[in-house]
Amino acid sequence: MKKTLVLSAALMTLVGLSSFAEERTLIDFTTLKADTAVYPQNEDGSSSDEQKPNQNGRTLMDYRKAAGASFTKDQKELMKSSLAITQWEVVLNSSARTVSSLALSQVREAPSKAFDTVMGVRVVFPTGAYNANAKIVPPFSIPAYEPYGELDENGDRKAAESGDGESSGPKWLFEADDPSDKASPAYGLVKNVGTIKKIAVTTMGMNFPHALYVLLSDTDGVERRYFMGYLGFDGWKTLEWNNPEYISEVRTREIRVYPIYPRGEPFAKFEGFQICRDAAHIGDDFIGYFKDVKIIYDKANLETERDIADEDIWGIIGRKESARQALEMSRFGNKQVNRYVEQRKMAVEEDFTPTIDANNSAAAQSNGGQAAN
Repeated sequence: MKKTLVLSAALMTLVGLSSFAEERTLIDFTTLKADTAVYPQNEDGSSSDEQKPNQNGRTLMDYRKAAGASFTKDQKELMKSSLAITQWEVVLNSSARTVSSLALSQVREAPSKAFDTVMGVRVVFPTGAYNANAKIVPPFSIPAYEPYGELDENGDRKAAESGDGESSGPKWLFEADDPSDKASPAYGLVKNVGTIKKIAVTTMGMNFPHALYVLLSDTDGVERRYFMGYLGFDGWKTLEWNNPEYISEVRTREIRVYPIYPRGEPFAKFEGFQICRDAAHIGDDFIGYFKDVKIIYDKANLETERDIADEDIWGIIGRKESARQALEMSRFGNKQVNRYVEQRKMAVEEDFTPTIDANNSAAAQSNGGQAAN
């Protein structure tokens, strides 16, 4: 009888702890493969069949609204960006930023036998004896308040249709396709996040001694970095960060009570990775591969049935989130437009146009021979 009581108490303890936190995939790079082509059209208005996909349709963003009136319609049609793997960037710190390292440090799709397609990263660190680091960041800060909508045949996002009073898709674009399904990966954004208990990264080590950090931001715009470990191993491995200040015993927690309405949902947003190379370690090329990032966290708010639909009456959260969304789009659009302008100014020629072709050269040699005679 005593053993039964002990086992029952232990089982209740495990059940309580397992329901205390929730696991979610914050971002899965296997879902960010390029599958949509966004290129300039041909002179006849058609798109070339040889153009390869360069954007990810699920996360495609349109920033032409921030472009102004000085651009043509065709130019604005190209002002789209996404979280496609090839669109991610390597940002070097000042001690590592040289012309060659800026040109060679890049992100590419990496075919994997185990996971189909993952993120591959190349960073060129300095060979001198001084510290250096590099951030692998998305092409834009992931918007937390961008509404979800299906893409039409032109690559434009339509407003989500609703039926029977319920939305047919997720509320926000970068959330999971099915936020109620724990197995559905998000696209860099998880809502209703309280205290983070654990973070996990699935990465392939290449015996590099460098340190790996995960960068996350919260509702207040505060960015934090979490030390995941060192990459001095070979093969796929899951690196974990465990919150040393996480309190599992509810009786020793500080209980805080907040007003239920009107508070927006706290969230966790993926800001990228950071690779740190110590001065005592080898420099030059670094190669790394990443599959996904997962988090285990406490819910910020419990999902309960409310007698009154507060938001339908007051609309306070909607107005706040609309203002934040407009601010996010403004920052996102300005950055992308400036990059678009710079891209259009870049030289596209790989070599000089030959002054003398093969026919002219043969004619010149023939005329030279006649003149000699």
